[in-house]
Amino acid sequence: MSPDRDEILHAVSSAVLAVTRHLSVREVLQVITRSAQRLLNAKYAALGVPDEEGSFAEFVAEGVTDKQWDAIGPLPRQHGMLAALLREGVPARLPDIRLDPRFGDWPKAHPVMKDFLGVPIRDGERVLGILFLANKCEPGGFTQADQDLLTLFAAHAAIALTNARLYERGRELALLEERTRMARDLHDAVTQKLFSLRLTAQAAATLLDSAPDRAAVELDRVQRLAGEAMAELRAVIVELRPADLDHHGLAETLRKQVNLLDRVQPATRITFECGELPDLLPEVEEVVLRVSQEALHNALRHAGATEVTVRLTDDGRAVRLTVADDGLGFDQTESRGLGLISMRDRAESVGGTLSVTAVPGTGTTVEMEVNQ
Repeated sequence: MSPDRDEILHAVSSAVLAVTRHLSVREVLQVITRSAQRLLNAKYAALGVPDEEGSFAEFVAEGVTDKQWDAIGPLPRQHGMLAALLREGVPARLPDIRLDPRFGDWPKAHPVMKDFLGVPIRDGERVLGILFLANKCEPGGFTQADQDLLTLFAAHAAIALTNARLYERGRELALLEERTRMARDLHDAVTQKLFSLRLTAQAAATLLDSAPDRAAVELDRVQRLAGEAMAELRAVIVELRPADLDHHGLAETLRKQVNLLDRVQPATRITFECGELPDLLPEVEEVVLRVSQEALHNALRHAGATEVTVRLTDDGRAVRLTVADDGLGFDQTESRGLGLISMRDRAESVGGTLSVTAVPGTGTTVEMEVNQ
């Protein structure tokens, strides 16, 4: 068997194993893109999955740094060579993409690409996406043999991508069933508790003038019922796993939330940093997400911060979440906030630890660590 065939089987195996490890569609796309880049020794590789609105539902790339992505801006539209590949559904191999009449343009910060090889990822007549490489790291650009190899790889990648989508669809159906169960729980427990709360409050209101002592008893009952309803509602909500975690994974879900907050909080710069993460248990992913949400909420609502940094790292022993702000800080000897207690309880529920460093006037750092 030739070395090329060995390499492609190894690359395809990596993409298929990504599915069997229950990774998200986006993670499978990243494995496919990275494998194609290594397989054909290209400086740049990308894979785009089109949507129905003239853009891309997913777009992943190798060879482009996060800083470059930020400078480039929004995801590309379906224009130029990308649109041609989607429309024509056949491979394109060019010595210089910039000289092709189908070439449009790219943003100012976009890296300069010359030799180009693109192939569609097809499921029958349907184009699932486009896989393309640019700037071969060897003289002479891409060859016909490279095109044949990438076309073969794309055919296997289509199977991996289809399987990943089917898996995620199954997870979505399971999530829908879980949400239906939660709705029943809300109706059976919380709704009835709130109904009792309303009746008790009405009774207390009618007794205020004629029998204040009895009204006081009813108001005590109102307070107790309200606490029970809140506890039951919190229990139901906590059991719901955020849908984005199943679809995009922890890093991408947190990145999206941070980017959204950064856009809607013009007075505060919020950034996200993330290294390579190992596969984490679903319950660990959810706890890390919940703790980060609570820490971000505190920083934005109470700290008056102008800078907030969310960081996810892995040192081979443990995964660490850090949320640091330059806000007001607080006196830890006086703080008894439920948010801090809740974060610590969540961390401990998955065998992790949570530490908070805060001094009035110097900001706050929340750090959660959980062993792999």
